[in-house]
Amino acid sequence: MIINLEEIKNLIPHRNPFLFVDKCKIIEPGKKGLSERFFSKDEYFFEGHFPGNPIVPGVIIVEAMAQTAGIVVSHQFRDIKDKSVLFMSVNKAKFRKPILPNQNISFEVNYLNKVKDVYKFQGSAFYESTRVAETEFTAMITIGKK
Repeated sequence: MIINLEEIKNLIPHRNPFLFVDKCKIIEPGKKGLSERFFSKDEYFFEGHFPGNPIVPGVIIVEAMAQTAGIVVSHQFRDIKDKSVLFMSVNKAKFRKPILPNQNISFEVNYLNKVKDVYKFQGSAFYESTRVAETEFTAMITIGKK
């Protein structure tokens, strides 16, 4: 199932300029998904990262993977309004090639395990068919807790 931008906004709390997923395909609910993001040459972070040699910051690449996982997991809780997705850890992050302005990047996330409310995922970023980054990360989904 394909989740468009407006549906994404109902699933995760992120908004511009910190929403880094344009659309998401849930392959297996709660377990696996693919998302896309076109990084326009006009992105706010290119001005300072780096002048004359703009590349997408690694933290934004990891954040896009985490947002993708948040969408994949949150979709099963879509009818619950009082929920939060909280990033907890990043491990084994590798950045293999830079992501440049005007590139369309795909993000793939795969569920590894869950302990209580904490989900662990493996994520990869691809430009065309080349893996440009990967990491493992955890996030917590809280329902009805502030």
